[in-house]
Amino acid sequence: MAGPIPRQLLPDSAAIDDDGQVSVGGIALTDLAEEYGTPLFVYDEEQLRQHCRDAVEAFPDGVSYASKAFLCTAMAQLAYEEGMQIDVATGGELFVALNAGVPADRLIFHGNNKSLDELRYAITEGVHHVMVDSFDEFDRLDMLFAELGIVADVMLRITPGVKVETHEFIATGQDDSKFGFTVSSGLAHKAVERAQASPAMNLMGIHAHIGSQVFSIESFEKAATIIATFCADLDIAELSVGGGLGVAYVEGEEAPPFSVWGASMQRGCRDAGFEGRITAEPGRSIVAAAAVTLYTVGTIKTLEGIRTFVAVDGGMSDNPRPVLYGSGYETFLPRAGSSERNLQVRVVGKHCESGDILVREGSVPDDLVVGDILATPVTGAYGHGMASNYNKVTRPPVVFVRNGESRLVVRRETYDDLIRLDV
Repeated sequence: MAGPIPRQLLPDSAAIDDDGQVSVGGIALTDLAEEYGTPLFVYDEEQLRQHCRDAVEAFPDGVSYASKAFLCTAMAQLAYEEGMQIDVATGGELFVALNAGVPADRLIFHGNNKSLDELRYAITEGVHHVMVDSFDEFDRLDMLFAELGIVADVMLRITPGVKVETHEFIATGQDDSKFGFTVSSGLAHKAVERAQASPAMNLMGIHAHIGSQVFSIESFEKAATIIATFCADLDIAELSVGGGLGVAYVEGEEAPPFSVWGASMQRGCRDAGFEGRITAEPGRSIVAAAAVTLYTVGTIKTLEGIRTFVAVDGGMSDNPRPVLYGSGYETFLPRAGSSERNLQVRVVGKHCESGDILVREGSVPDDLVVGDILATPVTGAYGHGMASNYNKVTRPPVVFVRNGESRLVVRRETYDDLIRLDV
């Protein structure tokens, strides 16, 4: 038994009319489903913009959007327009951001295993800086300096040795991590020495990221204190505290706002004696809560004494987080946003996997029928970005809504798209 969908899990512009119809950006979700089809990602554009502004205000020295959370041409343009730099982690992400018209000097190039070609691409385009993650990458930068004669601006990714309460696959700050140079082993100091001694690079600062979906401000402050202390005796102009701020996905979760997160990071770094620029790289917290995904119910299968399965026209191909991390989501019917959700269901996809689960323990009104539009909120991060063509499904479109108008920013794939690379 559950009440109506919690209002705080819906996008900021969401409204529920007297008939229970849920709208976002001034448009009924059922109307969007009819116009664009399902599955469909629907983003509250004004919320995206406001979150970018909030992040810029929380980190006045500079803040980058971690584009792996959700990247398309329109999102890159939006983040840039609202004053953010953009963090890209592959040559492909770099290409999309540049193609969107974002100046190269507003891009930060991340990644734990950048190829020589990717580094060459980034350096020749003139990215703001490269985030160096390994000694092998130092070697590649030396090779490119010999080839191009271009001194690369770099920051170093440091692993602070902070283990946080999150899924092990998205924890990155502990010593046992594929990312960065560990402080405890002495590798971080060796990396600083190498960067400062190399003619191939200009060391601009230090970066740390402890993981994703972190709610504890204390964990962030602990990491900030460790890294700031590490920087205290070095000639370091910038300290990036990374991202990872948690997002509330289900009823009962609560995440700190950007202002609280930013203030705590500033405090932790300053108290530890760091006097340079303090920057950050949020991703999920910019986009996750701004979106809902719409599906059409195709099958309702009730197994007496076991459970009710509700199969929709999407699945793990448009939201792999439940399969990868056991992530939880809420469910609701956009036609009945104010209704009690008394029917307990398991929302599954259409893929040939028993593990193809979107919502393990969902709640919907008990008048659910085949053909209903079913929605999952807080799906703006790592849905579109991690989508696949498993079972040769076509990936969903993305729509931005604002002030009663919608615009298609990513079209739905077609069957022809599925074979366009075949030779």
